[in-house]
Formats: sequence, structure tokens, C-alpha cells
Amino acid sequence: MGLRAPELIVILIIALVIFGPKNLPRLGKSLGQTVKNVREGMEGDEQAKAPVDAKAAVAIEDVAEADGEDVRFCTKCGAKNAADATFCSTCGQEIV
Repeated sequence: MGLRAPELIVILIIALVIFGPKNLPRLGKSLGQTVKNVREGMEGDEQAKAPVDAKAAVAIEDVAEADGEDVRFCTKCGAKNAADATFCSTCGQEIV
């Protein structure tokens, strides 16, 4: 980008004047956390985010019906919920 030491020093002095010496470390920490979260979001762990597939959800429901229980299973985490539940009691996902 063509930034050398003099340009970086000028930018640092301007940031120091604007945010003050007490807030500058906190600003750097929050900027670092933001960059980390963006990188993690871009990489993404698809396995952890992927919901239970439709065939597995049907199989879970078949097991519940075979047990004679009146329950609904969450398609995201597989948790057992009451038949009249709208949201999963474990993960909060809407039960369809």
C-alpha cells in the first residue's frame, strides 16, 4: 500500500489525539476482535452450522412415534421437546 514508517507515525499520532492514550489500547483490542470474528465468519465451520438433514429428522420422528410419546424433535440439535412447543428448549430454534 506504500505506507512507510513516517506515514504510520502520523496515523498513530492522529489516532492518539482523537481517542486519547487511555482508550487507544481498548480500541486496538476491539479492532483485533472484529478482525478475528470476520476471519472466523469467512472460514466458517460448515459441519458445526449444518442442521440435521431431513432424512435424519424423519428418522428421529419415527422413533418418537414408535415409542408412543407425544413429542417433537428439533431439526437443528435433535433435542426432544413437548408436542406443543414452538421453539426448542435447548437451542431456541423454531420447531417446524
